[in-house]
Amino acid sequence: MTELYLVRHGQTEWSRDGRHTGSTDIELTEQGRAEAELLRPRLAELSFDLVLSSPLRRALDTARIAGFDPDRVEVTEDLVEWGYGDYEGITSATIRETDRGWTVWTHPSPGGETAAQVTERLGRVIERIRASGVERVLCFGHGHASRALTLLWLGLDLTRGDSFPLETGRLSVLGQHKEQPALIAWNS
Repeated sequence: MTELYLVRHGQTEWSRDGRHTGSTDIELTEQGRAEAELLRPRLAELSFDLVLSSPLRRALDTARIAGFDPDRVEVTEDLVEWGYGDYEGITSATIRETDRGWTVWTHPSPGGETAAQVTERLGRVIERIRASGVERVLCFGHGHASRALTLLWLGLDLTRGDSFPLETGRLSVLGQHKEQPALIAWNS
């Protein structure tokens, strides 16, 4: 089975402040650029048969700073962040003032993507990776979308997303253990 390396983009102003950042194209902060730079030596030790990225600047800049030539990175819309709709740019605490108990994993986001839509597009990423037959794939993406991708890889329900917190500028690895999809490393 292919090993899937996931990188969440480096810190942005909105990720630092806990604001939901779906399609808003925000630059990395100085700390976010430093986080991406720290990934460079770790990723340089490995060879990747396929490198994919969300088209959003924060993911592409993380890839570039981490040492990946933009011409070698394949951009796919399927790796964009969860579409938060009316909740774009708002914190969970603020959302819960009017939508008690809300999480992206368990409640709808008005005007945003449903869990079924996220599952469909990230399912396409997994199908492509598994069908490729390559040994190692690297994906540069976002917090909720990467967590959803992980849950789908593992065959878990998306409602478990809060059990997998993912920090900015971190590397996680999915693969296989005893012939089953497995979480090899998380938030490293």
